[in-house]
Amino acid sequence: MHEGNPVGLRSRLETDRYALIGHPVSHSWSPFIHGMFAKQTGRELQYRLIDAAPAEFERAAREFLGGGGRGLNITVPHKPQAVALADELSPRARRAGAVNTLAWSTSGGLLGDNTDGAGLLVDLTDNIGLALAGRRILLLGAGGASRGVIGPLLDAKPASLHIANRTVAKAAELAEFFAADGPVSASDFAAVPDGPYDLVINATSASLSGDLPPLPAHCIGPLTVAYDMAYAKEQTPFERQAAALGAAATHGGWGMLVEQAAEAYRLWRGIRPATALVLSLLKQPSRTA
Repeated sequence: MHEGNPVGLRSRLETDRYALIGHPVSHSWSPFIHGMFAKQTGRELQYRLIDAAPAEFERAAREFLGGGGRGLNITVPHKPQAVALADELSPRARRAGAVNTLAWSTSGGLLGDNTDGAGLLVDLTDNIGLALAGRRILLLGAGGASRGVIGPLLDAKPASLHIANRTVAKAAELAEFFAADGPVSASDFAAVPDGPYDLVINATSASLSGDLPPLPAHCIGPLTVAYDMAYAKEQTPFERQAAALGAAATHGGWGMLVEQAAEAYRLWRGIRPATALVLSLLKQPSRTA
């Protein structure tokens, strides 16, 4: 059991402290999002950003949580590493093999959860209005971001889900891990099976550095929807690439960001806030990423 302050013994200030830890995190809108959620639900909280390189992740996370932090969000590249911090994993975190949210349980232990897949599915189906059943899906990348969404995507009963990655071994490992959940396959980028696909999701970190994943042109067609888990004021490089290849529509990851945050807020505070207003504010042209 990790040492921490039982929920009932914390002061009001302590129980209202949350943070996001990642590398980098300076671009994140999580403090704004959770601040809006708190106002909407009549609660108070403090939320800050912690930039920690991989070698410093465990120390920084333990320092924050051991010092009175009530909950912690985890972003790239720490989601797989965060599993080891939890005393208990939720079913979806265990299934993903990655954690993006930590919360103190009533017993005083740390619960690890993964809200990424739920956030993505709500954005794709409720906000954007996509029907995923029977569709061909291409997922780019095999890191922590991908691990959290493969299971929920397969639960939507697509015709197929193909994982493409620079290193085929990592993609194949994920495909094997989720093989019992649905029709999932893997390859490197050069060997992606014939397209076009109905939905192409970019889960690589390329957009964060202004780069492009090596997406074969045949993957995009006139009915393809392209979705980037990254988000920015303007279209991401991946969105622009997909549009240039003739995609029917492109979407950045604002909706996933907000919806997965709402899931984390529910875990921490016991209520799921409405997301429409927050999402509309983030998508305003005046916002920067």
